[in-house]
Amino acid sequence: MLRRLKEVGLIWPALFAAAGVAFLVGLGWWQLERRAWKLDLIAKIEARAGAEPVPLAEAIKAGRRSGDVEYARVRARGRFLHDRESYVYMPGKGGPGYHVYTPLETQDGWLVLVNRGFVPEALKSPDRRPAGQEAGEQEVIGLVRLPTERSWLIPAGDPEQRLYFWPDYAGMLAAVSDPKDSFRRAPFFLDAVGEPGNPGGWPKGGTTRLELPNRHLEYALTWFGLAAALAAVFAAFAWSRRRDQVRQQSAERHSR
Repeated sequence: MLRRLKEVGLIWPALFAAAGVAFLVGLGWWQLERRAWKLDLIAKIEARAGAEPVPLAEAIKAGRRSGDVEYARVRARGRFLHDRESYVYMPGKGGPGYHVYTPLETQDGWLVLVNRGFVPEALKSPDRRPAGQEAGEQEVIGLVRLPTERSWLIPAGDPEQRLYFWPDYAGMLAAVSDPKDSFRRAPFFLDAVGEPGNPGGWPKGGTTRLELPNRHLEYALTWFGLAAALAAVFAAFAWSRRRDQVRQQSAERHSR
């Protein structure tokens, strides 16, 4: 085989083609491994989100032990501090609006920021949705969401207006905290589930997206397809070179 490749000048093209095919196949296998990881992650998230809710203090302790509490279903009971609402801008299919983050003062002294749900831009002001501003003690069930860092593509928020473009955990806490407060701060947000809904229908809870994108099989097939295409192109090129060599040798024999 090597002798034939050398005869038609294909040693280096064959090596480059083999390296390219191996690289593309490796990328395909890597995407399959990523797909398996993503499926496991989705199953874990769905199991946590559908489990029985645990008390807020228990979730906080679990987070301190392992840090792995994202999407855990949590129950908290306390009083919403509606006068300290924060707003995270959120474009939606029906038009722009906001996720309303309201501090919840719990019975056992915790302050947790609760994403109560989405309101359209016209209902940003609490005066436009007074039914949803319930006073007194309430029970909240939500999913744990851990703080994230702001991407450089996202504009900075306006703490004075308590308006943000991503859930700014530190910024929100600083903006809504009072020096007289003696609360302990929960180290995460809670995304309120959709049921039961808020009086008046707003904010509309259940905003957490559990459908993680999983296109790894598509990517894997793309890489495998490119590997097959490269192998086919090299095979066609090698066949063409071999055919031309045979024709040249035949012509030389006939000319003698």
